[in-house]
Amino acid sequence: MDNNERLYTLLVYSENTPGLLSQITAIFTRRQVNIESLNVCSSSVPGIHKYTITCVCTEEMVKMLRLQMEKRIDVLQAKYYIDEELFILEGALIKVSTPTMLKNPEISHIIRVTGGHIVEVNPTYCIVEKIGRTGTILSLYEQLKEIGAVLQFTRTGRICVTRSHEEHLFKFLEKRAAAKARLEANSLPPSQSPKGE
Repeated sequence: MDNNERLYTLLVYSENTPGLLSQITAIFTRRQVNIESLNVCSSSVPGIHKYTITCVCTEEMVKMLRLQMEKRIDVLQAKYYIDEELFILEGALIKVSTPTMLKNPEISHIIRVTGGHIVEVNPTYCIVEKIGRTGTILSLYEQLKEIGAVLQFTRTGRICVTRSHEEHLFKFLEKRAAAKARLEANSLPPSQSPKGE
């Protein structure tokens, strides 16, 4: 990573259209930018999906990626953020050896101190759940790995909301609805226009 590169999070809103995900990932591939994490879910607006994508690149590159995504007809809006502008969470599951855990009380201590929760226990393994920032999740994983207790590890993609008071998408949708209403009003014959002009 050069000095001008940093981690950016792109929030992309789109219509729920098959094949759009492959088009979005192709934008990154063409510019040789690696996607660090990707999460797709329904947004708070019915029929609109939210893509949360993280990547390490320069600001110039992330601006280009955003513009390329917004050129897609099904993409409503794409914006990029740095971590300080977002409230961020990730989730992880760590499978830990039960015999190792019973032999080494330090494992339980590490899990408690780092905010992990044991959600399942059987004679072979325990499942540890950890919700938090990427750094705290990786810290817990690395500590357990060093002890040799980890059997499996997986984590989710990043989920986040902006720290601004309003959802940028709502403004965009309001403007689009107003523009559509103006267009429809201008296309009506004079006798049917809203003001009867």
